[in-house]
Amino acid sequence: MLHDVAEAGEELSPSALRATYFAELAAVVAELGVDTVVGATGLDRDTVAALADGDEPELTLEEAAAVLALEDGAPDAESIAWEARDHVLMGMSAAVVDVDTIARETDLDLDGKEIQQLIEGRLPATLAQFAAVQAYVDARR
Repeated sequence: MLHDVAEAGEELSPSALRATYFAELAAVVAELGVDTVVGATGLDRDTVAALADGDEPELTLEEAAAVLALEDGAPDAESIAWEARDHVLMGMSAAVVDVDTIARETDLDLDGKEIQQLIEGRLPATLAQFAAVQAYVDARR
C-alpha cells in the first residue's frame, strides 16, 4: 500500500516516492483495466487512462486509495488512506518532528496547521503533497 512502497531503510526523495506511488497505481489499472477502475472508483476516464499510460495525474490520497482497494485481498480505501496517514504520524513521533517543522522544511507552501489537517485527513492531500510529507518524515526516522 502507499505507506510501505519504499523498501525498509530506503530513503526516497519526494519525486521518487511519488513515482513509486504512481507505479503501484498503474499496475492496478493494468491488471484490472481502465473501464473496471473507472466504474469502481468514479474517477474520470482521462485520469485513469493517464495512470495506465504511466502519467502522474493529480490525485488525492483518497482517490489513490480507492484504486488500490480494487486489488484482490486489499483493505478498503478508507483503511488504505488511514494506514498511510498513520504511518506519517507514527514517523513524526519517532523522529520527533512537528508540523511546523515540516511546513518550514518542505516546499509545499502550507503552514503547520494545514500540514496537520493534511496528515489527519481533514484537508485533501494530493499524492505530490503526501509524498513530500512522507519523504521528509521517513528521512528523519
